[in-house]
Amino acid sequence: MPARPDLAAVILAAGRSSRMGTFKPLLPFGPESVIERIILTVRKAGVETIRVVVGWSADRLIPVLERHGVAYVSNDRFDEGMYVSIQSGVQSLPADVVAFFLLPGDMPLVQSATLTRLIAEWDRRPRGILYPCHEGRRGHPPLIAGAYIPEILQEAPSAGLRALLARHAEDAHSIEVSDPGILVDLDTPEEYRQRLSS
Repeated sequence: MPARPDLAAVILAAGRSSRMGTFKPLLPFGPESVIERIILTVRKAGVETIRVVVGWSADRLIPVLERHGVAYVSNDRFDEGMYVSIQSGVQSLPADVVAFFLLPGDMPLVQSATLTRLIAEWDRRPRGILYPCHEGRRGHPPLIAGAYIPEILQEAPSAGLRALLARHAEDAHSIEVSDPGILVDLDTPEEYRQRLSS
């Protein structure tokens, strides 16, 4: 896909992976690790401005990101919840970014075609929040207008992104995609083994 310097992706990889029992972004997934698979998916859609938010096990993850030429943002407050990581990531985005994907770092099955589908819809109607939707269920990653970044940065972490997006529900649109990977994260060893064998 052609490069899209006006778009970005924030990948959240700062958590402890406590339910998995080992650091999820670095788990093997095919020929790559989970985080590498996600980065390749984003880049295949033409999005080169990527920010990976690191925290727990950052010393292990940063060398992988540097090897791939991916920028990272450190969040020392990762134990305060995911919203602090979201704020850290979006605060680091260039001012000319008009929209950004928000993707958890444990969803390696999302297809690049899903991102390109959302980008095409954004180009047709460039505003608001676009959610990929599979069989009636919204998943990740949403494509969020950069206009919301100041509000995201002002929101209290306790409220979280869900509350902010709910206030703008009239600007949200569901885009149907044939990608069940938008609904699949890797939380437990059982889920990980199941996805590796499927």
